[in-house]
Amino acid sequence: MRRRKDKDMYLDYGKPYLYTRRRRDSRITGVIAVVILSVLIGIGTYYAVLIGSGINNRTDKLQDTAENNNEDSQAEITPAVTVAPVNENAAVPEPVEEIDTRAPVKAKGLYITSRAIMDKRDEIMDIIDSTVINSLVIDVKDDNGRITFMMDSPMAKEIGSVTNTISDIDELMKLLEEKNIYPIARIVAFKDPYLAEKRHDLAIKNKDGSIYRDTNGECWVNPYEKEVWDYLIEVSTKAAEAGFKEIQFDYIRFSTGKGMSNVDFGPLANVKTKEDIIIEFTKYAYENLKPLGVFVSADVYGTIISSSLDASLVGQNYVEMARYLDYICPMIYPSHFADGNYGIAHPDLDPFNLVRRVLKASRSKLDQIPEGEHRAIVRPWLQDFTATWIDYYQVYGPRQVRDQITGVYIAGYSEWLLWNASCNYTVEALHIVE
Repeated sequence: MRRRKDKDMYLDYGKPYLYTRRRRDSRITGVIAVVILSVLIGIGTYYAVLIGSGINNRTDKLQDTAENNNEDSQAEITPAVTVAPVNENAAVPEPVEEIDTRAPVKAKGLYITSRAIMDKRDEIMDIIDSTVINSLVIDVKDDNGRITFMMDSPMAKEIGSVTNTISDIDELMKLLEEKNIYPIARIVAFKDPYLAEKRHDLAIKNKDGSIYRDTNGECWVNPYEKEVWDYLIEVSTKAAEAGFKEIQFDYIRFSTGKGMSNVDFGPLANVKTKEDIIIEFTKYAYENLKPLGVFVSADVYGTIISSSLDASLVGQNYVEMARYLDYICPMIYPSHFADGNYGIAHPDLDPFNLVRRVLKASRSKLDQIPEGEHRAIVRPWLQDFTATWIDYYQVYGPRQVRDQITGVYIAGYSEWLLWNASCNYTVEALHIVE
């Protein structure tokens, strides 16, 4: 900002005076005498007034201080201080940005249960050695709510949720590191029948106070309960300490089972929607886990990308969750889409176009996040199983799996994960060139 040009700062000392030196000298002598006399009178008057008022003011201030001891005691008399002029043009220091030391990996991975990583380890390593697979999503907290390896978690100890199925976690992590395999810890969030049975105060309840149970008779924990959040962060932290490079939350949603219309989530549900609370948990998890040096991801229904109804039912807001994740993993299994979705008569019979069109919709959806703001990388789950329970299905083999992977690449994405609950994968589909 340009300073105002005050006249006393810009006098022209080289300008000639209008009076002669003689007349000026005589006038100066007289003026000096008058000025000296005025100054002496003024000084005397000033100090007389200052001393009197200073004593009175000081007495008043001391009384005020005694009566109001919470006020600033230095308000009595403040000595004059010479203040340096502010340099308005000085550069303002930029805030120091946090340095992210995490090393991202373009994951092409398989889901692996805790039992499979123990019983089929050699077979799994052979798949990795001979295919494009470079990542494993391993159960750490499974669908039953059980912890799969020994960890020093107070809540897990309290309820006895540790199974120690993976009995050699340190050796496993060392092996994965040696083979340059990216380890992802699968943490099942709110589908936790074990915790819900042990702690009814944390379970979803019906309006009559009884425990809610889904179609399979399993109870869920209440996403509105903060203690559930902290348990999930506790387990995730231990997974990070064990060597996992990414924490992936599954079932980060509400149950869609029969009877959900009759549940009571508690008073907080009166002011916060399902989507609100899942977004808040996602943000909470991200802020707590990122500083540990791990990536954070979440599995979401593929249908929520284009269906606001599905999003509200399960509590998953695709765009808002993507603001607080490193990776968002839509489950775009063709068998999970209804006939006619995305203009495809029977999605399970056309895996290539289903995957391609869903990911195109995903891109359009996430473009709602302004350029430059954080958004998660999309890493979809693909189907490596045969859905015999639907009307129009086909047996999934090398061609069907490969068609889905090709759909990912055609849509402009480079990462994907394969799901098979039994961990029996179609290896022939994985000998592919990107």
